[in-house]
Amino acid sequence: MLPMIIQGGMGVGISGWSLAHAVAQCGQLGVVSGTAMDACLVRRLGDGDPGGHYRRALEAFPIPGVAKEILDWFFRPEGRGADEGYKPLAMHKRALSLKQFKTIVAANFAEVWLAKEGHDGEVGVNLLTKIQIPNISSLYGAMLAGVDYVLMGAGIPKEIPGCLDRLARHESAEIRLEVIGGTGAPDESTRFDPISVWGGNAPIPLTRPNFLPIVASNSLATMLAKKSTGSIQGFIVEGPTAGGHNAPPRGPKTYNERGEPLYGDRDAVDLSKLAELGLPFWIAGGAGSPDHLRAALDDGAAGVQVGTLFAYCEESGLRPDLKAQVLEMSRQAPVDVRTDERASPTGFPFKVVDVPDSLSCGKTYEKRGRVCDLGYLRSPYRRDDGRIEYRCASEPVDTFVKKGGDVDDTVGRKCLCNALMANIGLGQRRDGGVEELPLLTSGDDLRLLGQFMGCRTSYSAQDVVAHLLAGVTAAAPAGST
Repeated sequence: MLPMIIQGGMGVGISGWSLAHAVAQCGQLGVVSGTAMDACLVRRLGDGDPGGHYRRALEAFPIPGVAKEILDWFFRPEGRGADEGYKPLAMHKRALSLKQFKTIVAANFAEVWLAKEGHDGEVGVNLLTKIQIPNISSLYGAMLAGVDYVLMGAGIPKEIPGCLDRLARHESAEIRLEVIGGTGAPDESTRFDPISVWGGNAPIPLTRPNFLPIVASNSLATMLAKKSTGSIQGFIVEGPTAGGHNAPPRGPKTYNERGEPLYGDRDAVDLSKLAELGLPFWIAGGAGSPDHLRAALDDGAAGVQVGTLFAYCEESGLRPDLKAQVLEMSRQAPVDVRTDERASPTGFPFKVVDVPDSLSCGKTYEKRGRVCDLGYLRSPYRRDDGRIEYRCASEPVDTFVKKGGDVDDTVGRKCLCNALMANIGLGQRRDGGVEELPLLTSGDDLRLLGQFMGCRTSYSAQDVVAHLLAGVTAAAPAGST
């Protein structure tokens, strides 16, 4: 049976295993974020793995010897010193090392394994198409843990279904890299061979998960349905009110008085045409209410995907102090969300929660020295001498320009990699005790959070599920199920 509610995949680490576990236990689809999962695992192990959860998951890792290697490399029983930063990981390049592959696979395995532990509910993993290099090995790690669904947006993931088919048979898989100044040369691809991690053993085939691309247009849905390298099992239709990265407007660029890009009729998905593809779909973006779920079902959808309400529940990975302060603000007055066209180095519009500077790097970001040391959002580009290198519009301006970047592309950019790690309590500590500041993102539904909260000071994932399903239950005729 298809889930009626999909808990949105919110990265980095907001939709961690604890949240996905709780939603899956309610009979709906819990989703973990696979974004930057290797860095999350390494930093948690570097902090001593509080609660021992990741060590417990690694004990179940099926590839002999890899779990021990991961612990030998990264686990620190005593944790870090009071003024000590996290040891850096090597940034991803087109050809990853075997150590990087093992870390990515193990990290995604652990997150999904923990989300699935102790129940028979369904769990999905969400990845960003834009972050191409680690995606295939991330998927393989999730599949080793028995992931049921794969969700991917922020790009055109037409090669992923075929990768899932090959990974289920433990075969090597490859995707084309989006290289700035690319020539279509053979080196413009990234590849992962599962057997390299196994060391030559031939394990039994894996179950191939369902694939749900996240789309913002009928044309993209139609293209994916017809031209993907393998089968897809449905769509998530995401509007511009969703949190995180949004698709840019499809028409001429216009802005409101706050400088936010305006969306028009061309950005609306025709659900009747989408239904003609014969695949189930879920509505996302501003869908976090019983009325929206009921309306989605009336429009032929299988249900809704909801992120914002889950992002502030007890089980989410958001740092407790940030969560508590946003909840308190929401009880006093609606909290605003802005669509910032410049924040993300990807060039996609990005939702930013309007909170005081003390809670966010938002308005004080210019005081931060530019550092790019995680690099998940770097873009490959071809140099004049033919080599492929990497640059990010959020790195030091001079560095970006020396790499052929346009200085105008650096204006207003923020290091989302480091800021989103800070959101979940894994922010880097710099020299002099300076810590990376968070940058909160939510959908427009955040403005309604206080109304949902009522007199409560906190709530659970189960409360969210019950709230969303209340309208469906109330509308059902007597004797129906």
